[in-house]
Amino acid sequence: MRLVEPVAPAAPAAEAQEDMGDAGPAFAPEERGRGDGRFGGARAQDRRSAAATGPAERGTGLAELPDAQLVMLGARGDVGALEQLYRRHVAFAIHLATRIEGSARDVEDIVHDAFLRAYERLDDLVDPAAFRAWLGSIIVHKVRSRMRRARLLGVLGMGKSSEPVDLDALASPAASPHARAQIAQIYALLQTLPADDRIAWILRSVEGHDLETVAQMTDCSLATVKRRISRAQHFLDGHFVDSTSSEASS
Repeated sequence: MRLVEPVAPAAPAAEAQEDMGDAGPAFAPEERGRGDGRFGGARAQDRRSAAATGPAERGTGLAELPDAQLVMLGARGDVGALEQLYRRHVAFAIHLATRIEGSARDVEDIVHDAFLRAYERLDDLVDPAAFRAWLGSIIVHKVRSRMRRARLLGVLGMGKSSEPVDLDALASPAASPHARAQIAQIYALLQTLPADDRIAWILRSVEGHDLETVAQMTDCSLATVKRRISRAQHFLDGHFVDSTSSEASS
């Protein structure tokens, strides 16, 4: 399996590899939207500048305003600003939830709930310019909760142990049958992992976020993120079967 570069065997298990590459073109294209990791910042200064938006600025159209100003307007009850934030970031949110879930099932509900949660807590956002990354962290939390609930129900015999992989939602239309089979196998293996390890690996190796952003989106330390990614990569390296390699060696 080489959709991402492997963790070097010599590396300690507690350290994920810094140079793991993004997933290859077999995955469906998306607007990357990597967060800049700025959930903190100079709150008062950002809010003063964003709050300065008045009729003159609004005349240029909400679509031209940066996220920071839209967040401030939305926090004051401007429905148009909230709608613009939704239009600007909904594709990113759907792609993120789908990639983590491995299926498009219930993704719209997850994204809808995440936006509602974000709108209710706009005043809690320290850096208004970091709305996208902050929204991503809310989606991660909601998907993680859903995964854990599904696994518990499966253990109790009250639900499916896992959802089928939705290749049409994950793979690029140009992906070869071999690449689609690889993606299906990877996600089938990921479904057997703990939710935290699975999410960290996908955010890093499929979504291509840097380690610091993954740590902030999953609300844990950098060291914890590295351990989770390393465990997932080690598991995938040990269980993934590349049919091409197998046929060549036979």
